[in-house]
Amino acid sequence: MGSPISKQCAVCGNEYDKLIQITKGGQTLFFDCFECAIHAMAPHCEGCGLHVIGHGVEVDNLIFCSAQCARKHGKVGLSDRLPFGVYGSAHT
Repeated sequence: MGSPISKQCAVCGNEYDKLIQITKGGQTLFFDCFECAIHAMAPHCEGCGLHVIGHGVEVDNLIFCSAQCARKHGKVGLSDRLPFGVYGSAHT
């Protein structure tokens, strides 16, 4: 058996034989940690600029980290919570 093939992290350039491979929109990138993957691939909140790594909210083709942040920037009618029971009894 030969030695494992190392590849480079797309963000920090670290060579590592156990990289995370993520394909999005036909493009495949490799990362050595979730931190680098988030830095490269997570959308930014249109309001505060933070990386949106949770659910976030989308309105008018814009992504916000929360409904509160979207409201601060003039978007209305949004909620961070789903009505009780939407996911069924396992998530209520």
